[in-house]
Amino acid sequence: MSRLELSEEQRSELEACFRTTEDRRLRDRCQAVLMTARSRPQQQIAEDLGTTTRNIQRFVARYRAGGLEGLRIQWAPGKTPLIPEELGPTILDWIRQGPRACGLKRANWTHVALADFLQLKTGIRVRETAMGDFCRRHGVRLYRPTYRFLRADPARQQQARQELSEKNSRRKQATLPS
Repeated sequence: MSRLELSEEQRSELEACFRTTEDRRLRDRCQAVLMTARSRPQQQIAEDLGTTTRNIQRFVARYRAGGLEGLRIQWAPGKTPLIPEELGPTILDWIRQGPRACGLKRANWTHVALADFLQLKTGIRVRETAMGDFCRRHGVRLYRPTYRFLRADPARQQQARQELSEKNSRRKQATLPS
């Protein structure tokens, strides 16, 4: 059993963090330290919190080393994006201008076409998914012409509904037995 003595200030700080935090894992860590300070066996703490005794030992050691900040989860920085942020404004300009203004014989951008154009202009080779991630990070949805005209023009909407109902009725007639 590990002995841990907490001052009244440390105890109140842990209890306040336990009560107010939204992060379940930080709450469990605070609770583990508080239970350890009450001389509760680590095996029982681990069973109550649904973890291992080794994790309880880690939580207590982190608290001893760094206090409440030692209990907070520290994420690794993660993989750097393949498309440098300095190119962000340039790519967004390409998207706004459209492929025709960039010298391509296309009506609209796709992630693949944009990735190919990026490689052509800068030499940076990325996949469709990396370009999609870039677009999502910058709040860009590539132009979809069929959705645009159907939303804007009530006459075309009605025509599309009529064509769809005719197509569905022909399909039903073809499947009915004679």
